[in-house]
Amino acid sequence: MKTIIEPFRIKVVEPIRMTTREEREAALRAAGYNVFLVHADDVLIDLLTDSGTGAMSSEQWAGIMRGDESYAGARSFYRFQDRLREITGFKNILPTHQGRASERILFELVGGPGKVVPNNNHFDTTRANVEHSGAEALDLVIDEGRNPRSRHPFKGNLDPQKLERLFRDVGADRVPLVMVTVTNNSGGGQPVSLENLREIRRICHTYNKPFFLDACRFAENAFFIKKREPGQADRSVAAIVRDMFDLADGATISAKKDGLVNIGGVLLLRDEEMTRRARNLLILTEGFPTYGGLAGRDLEAMAQGFEEVLHEDYLTYRIRSVEYLGEKLLAAGIQIVEPPGGHAVYLDAASFCPHIPPLEFPGQALVCALYRHAGIRAVEIGSVMFGRGDKPAAMELVRLAIPRRVYTQSHIDYVLEAIIELHKIRDQIRGLRIVEQPPALRHFTARFEEL
Repeated sequence: MKTIIEPFRIKVVEPIRMTTREEREAALRAAGYNVFLVHADDVLIDLLTDSGTGAMSSEQWAGIMRGDESYAGARSFYRFQDRLREITGFKNILPTHQGRASERILFELVGGPGKVVPNNNHFDTTRANVEHSGAEALDLVIDEGRNPRSRHPFKGNLDPQKLERLFRDVGADRVPLVMVTVTNNSGGGQPVSLENLREIRRICHTYNKPFFLDACRFAENAFFIKKREPGQADRSVAAIVRDMFDLADGATISAKKDGLVNIGGVLLLRDEEMTRRARNLLILTEGFPTYGGLAGRDLEAMAQGFEEVLHEDYLTYRIRSVEYLGEKLLAAGIQIVEPPGGHAVYLDAASFCPHIPPLEFPGQALVCALYRHAGIRAVEIGSVMFGRGDKPAAMELVRLAIPRRVYTQSHIDYVLEAIIELHKIRDQIRGLRIVEQPPALRHFTARFEEL
């Protein structure tokens, strides 16, 4: 059968408030042309992020009712810990309130001035936490990962030759660890192959350096490995996931992605001394090690979510839903990062708005135009998020992140119609300039004006 149906029934619905173009124009102006500052009630289809915006299952809600809220040693923690040990093989499991808390703890331990942290592509909070420690965050994705039109099956791969060159150029002493993001969010949601992970692991072993995963979307990455990598088709996603984690010395996870929950994170570590130091920081800034800044009910929901995300009927539906949106846009002549990623479709804003130069932020301009035109909220991943002064980002993208188990095909068809309509009048989209910005992670709170 060609139609991939949702492997669930809808049990609870939430109304969407329809808005007029005039209302959206007023909301956009009040928000300083930054859709992060637009009230959610003024958004029709919210594709800003897939982080924490998914729908939980009936079993997850049942787990919330069962949550043990004991301060220390709650049974909900042990259920969570057992599930993560089963999936990842890691013994040391530290819960946190979300992924950036795991990143903050990790890079407070290993970062610092003079250090260099390589990744395929750091995402925004990872880069910010590396740089906040005083270290340099360096992106070493393969060249195909910077070409939206390349159909390489694993465009998220970290380039082994670039990594070897880094060790030779700066010296191993300056590299505290090597990290690979799966899937590669900043690079278009592109997967990383098992072969590449093994090669990066080999290089890390050669230089006696820890290998870490930013594993927010580990299950989606494993599904791509199953579908695209030779020799993996007959293996279960769960087995591939275990292979991925077995290669790593540690991992940060935002459970708001493949944990299928609205809040929560994980820090996984093998080294006992690092675990001890991380646990001390966890107590200082997050909470006792058996709740890590979360309620027991959140740990229950995470434990169930980490089981459900490995269900292959769910992953088939999830990946196919995103692929559907990407294929339809390409068929309409709208360039995206090819092939479509696992959690989002990335519009090539430079191609969509060729009349807007990078330092007038074509991605942010397209985000604003899409919201104004149809009430759809997306996010810029370009020179607002990753530019530095007069140096633009490598790519100007707009991410349409699909929340898990939230929208139906008719919602996605509405998104398609709106983008195709906007593409026909794209010469009317105007660039932007920044009028106010914070020193770090400016895309969250910066304010703009149209040129």
